[in-house]
Order: sequence, then structure tokens, then C-alpha cells
Amino acid sequence: MKRNLGIASLLLIGVTFILKVSGLLRDMTIAFYFGDSYLADAYIAAFIIPNMLFLFMTNGMKNALVPSYVDAAEHNRGKKYLNQVLKGTAVISLALSLLGVVLAPFIVRTLYSGFSEEAVQISTVVTIILFSSLFFVGLNSVFEAYFDAEKRFSLSIFSQVIVVLSTILGAVLLAGELSVYSLAYGYLAGTIISLLFKMPILKSDRIIEWKSNIDWTEVKKFYAIFIPVALTVMVGQINLTVDNVFASRFSEGAVTYINYAKNLVHFPQQIFGIAIATVIFPMLAKAMSNHNNNLFKKGVEDGLNAMYLIVLPSIIGMMLLMPNIVELLYQRGEFGSGAVSNTTMVAYYYFGSVLFFSLNNVINKGFYTLKKGHLILIIGGISVLLNILFNYIFTSIIGYNGIPLASSFVGLFYAGLCYIVFSRLIGGMPHLKIAVEFIKITAAAAVMTGSILLIQPFITDWANIFQIALVGAAGASVYGVSLLLVKAKSVNIVIERFKKKE
Repeated sequence: MKRNLGIASLLLIGVTFILKVSGLLRDMTIAFYFGDSYLADAYIAAFIIPNMLFLFMTNGMKNALVPSYVDAAEHNRGKKYLNQVLKGTAVISLALSLLGVVLAPFIVRTLYSGFSEEAVQISTVVTIILFSSLFFVGLNSVFEAYFDAEKRFSLSIFSQVIVVLSTILGAVLLAGELSVYSLAYGYLAGTIISLLFKMPILKSDRIIEWKSNIDWTEVKKFYAIFIPVALTVMVGQINLTVDNVFASRFSEGAVTYINYAKNLVHFPQQIFGIAIATVIFPMLAKAMSNHNNNLFKKGVEDGLNAMYLIVLPSIIGMMLLMPNIVELLYQRGEFGSGAVSNTTMVAYYYFGSVLFFSLNNVINKGFYTLKKGHLILIIGGISVLLNILFNYIFTSIIGYNGIPLASSFVGLFYAGLCYIVFSRLIGGMPHLKIAVEFIKITAAAAVMTGSILLIQPFITDWANIFQIALVGAAGASVYGVSLLLVKAKSVNIVIERFKKKE
């Protein structure tokens, strides 16, 4: 019996929400124990480096393996293909793990020369611990991509939740004895536990054959597709590393403000943006496998409209409530009111990047389905250079607040150029139809914004949580009615998707 796509989508959004909330809880835990001190800066900066390879493996594997596995399964080669990718990845991730451990001291000292000697030493040890987990991350990435290809999205995301919760638990239990190292050890333990969680499921599927030999020809063919795709994923992390290098040159706490603000502001993108893009990816892969170009274009168009429909009001609502949100989440323990104010200001400058990168999630899925990841890589390389330039210019003018402003400008360039190249690649997109739908959605969001601005002066004395609840409920109601009045077709698209059978 076919499953309802709406139920699968709701489940995906639900578990994605849990994952991102757990990520916020991790940030709140770090803020509680270490505030905006050099300890927090040192851990966050150290995490950025190995996390570049974590995302290289995890997101890169999903974007490359899902369409190639679906295609192999269509030709009854899915099991063999998956096993070759798994074994090749195990060897490669182990080699990268060992290399990262050896090079950690050099990497940290080169990138974060603005840190104190103590902060450099802390970052080095944390980096070594985290690189030790890369082997387990590599294996997990293959299995999570397999779950996504089989449309069992919740299993993939829940296994990532395990890693985040283990990181939090490490701090709660061991922060007093191990300081920030407790977070790194918690992450390492989480990757192992996450792998063990998958084993019974994979055994039940009878998909893994541990004793088969590695066919390096097959592995090389996959990695010829994987590497350009995975490198495009790394572009975002490279840009984040650039941001942290610039932030490390400012006063203590700048790295912390930049990362907390980014994680918070990108919350709508990480929930709805990634969820929508993940749901449409297998659809695009199937359309392309069946050589149905019209259905492929329609899937991308619907994805863009649905993304804008959901992400735009979320961004506006967060912008209007940002002081309340930051204070509610972070102001406790070692994280004081000054840190709250600084984080809030940084967050405002990040909002442009959220919208542009959310929309680009859909376009990128189209590129990956076409196995044209190298084109995104070229655009991404240009964006890295622009990010360095914009960071230099804007930080010279407005200090570390120029870092998120640079990200917003880079996001505009990246999304715009990707859309232009993708449209030409597939013979054109329905630009006018998309523009008309975006205008309708924007009009509805403008009405919502006006209603919120009318309400806020009357509730300034309320507790933050009640202000957020009232504004959220009122804004959502007004937005929903406004969408109906302007006859936005995206609403019907989303509803139809939820009714559709797989």
C-alpha cells in the first residue's frame, strides 16, 4: 500500500524540528556553562574545522547517493551499489580522520592567529577529538543517505539527533571536570551510538554485505559524482570558517555572537527549507530517471513557491521578535544581558542570507538530480572569494556586524546566479509565474507585518514567551487569511502534496 506523502512530510518536519531544537539546546547549554568567554569561542571555532568534513560526508553523501542509488535500484543493483559506496567511504573517512588528527595543531594556529595561546591549545585538543569521530560520521552518512533514498527521512534525522543530545549530555555530566572538552567527547560518543542505533534496522533490511570485496572501479565512479557535490556543501562551511577567522580578530565573544545568531536566524531554513528540499529530491530524481522534463520543472517550481510561502513569514516574524527570542533562549548562567544585546544585533544582519539560501536549497537539488554538482562548485568558489572581500570591507566599516551582512550579500549572489545557470541548463523556467506567486506571498506577508506592528506596543510589558506566542498566533492567522484573499496558488500546492500518495 502506498504511503500518504503528507504524513511522511509532516513526520519529516517534526523530526527535523526536534533536530534543530536539540541544536538550539546545545547552544543554550554552551551559553549556560561558558557564556561568551574565550572557552566558548575556542570550542565553537574548533568545531567549525572538522564540521566542514562532517558536512562534506553527510550532506554530500545524501545529495550524491540518493539519485545514484535510486537509479541503481531501478536496475536491480541497489544493494550491490550501496555496499561498494559504504566500503569505499569507510576507507576514505578513516584516512581523512587520521590526517585531520595529525594536522590539527597546524590548522588551528594558521586560522586563528588572533586567539590567545590558551584558546589555541583548547581549540587544538577539541579539533583532535572531533576529527577522531570522522570515521563513524562517514559510515553514518552512507546509511542516512540510504534511509532518505527509501523515503524513511525520520530515521535519518533521528540518528543525527542522537549525536546532538549526546553532546549536550557530555556537557551536563562532565563540564565541571573536563570544561569544553566535555562537548567534544560527547560528540564522539554520539557518532558511535548513532551508528549502533542503525545496525538493527539495517540488519532487518538485509541490505549490507560485510564480506563482499571492494570494487574500486565502482567506488571511483561514485566518487567522481560525489566529490563535486560534496565540495559544494563545503562551500557554506568554508564561508563560515572565513566568518570565524574574521570574528577571531575582534574582542572576546565575537565568535560566539556570530555562531549563536547564525544558528538561531537560520532556524526556519533548517526546519522548513531543508525539509521541503529533502521531500522533493526523490521526486525530482524519479522524474529525471523517467526522462519526464516537464514534471521535473514543475517539481522545482512548486518547491520554490512552497519554500517562499513558508520561509518568508517565518523570517519576518523572527525579525520582529528577535530581542525577545534571544533573551528567552540564552540569558541565563554565564550569558548576560550584554551578550544578549550583541547577539541580537548580529542576528538582524543575517536575515537576508536565510531567505536566499532557503530558496537555493531547491535549486541545488535540481543540480544534484541532473548530476551537475560541478556547476554549483564553480559558483560556490566565486562566492567564497566574494565572502572574503565583503567581510574585509564590511568589518572595516561596522566591526564584526559586517560578517553577517557579508553573508546576506553572498546569499543573494549565490542564489541568483544558481537560478540563472539552472534555468538555462533545463531550457528555461516559468519566471513570470514564479514572480507573480512571489508577489502575492509578499503582499500577504506585508499585511501580516502590519498587524504585528499594531499589536506589539500593547504587549511590551508581557513576559517574552507570551509575547512570542501571541504575535505568532496572530501573525499566522492574518497571513493565512491574506493568502486566501490574494489567491496564492502555493497554498493549494502544499495541500495537494500532503494529500498525494507516494
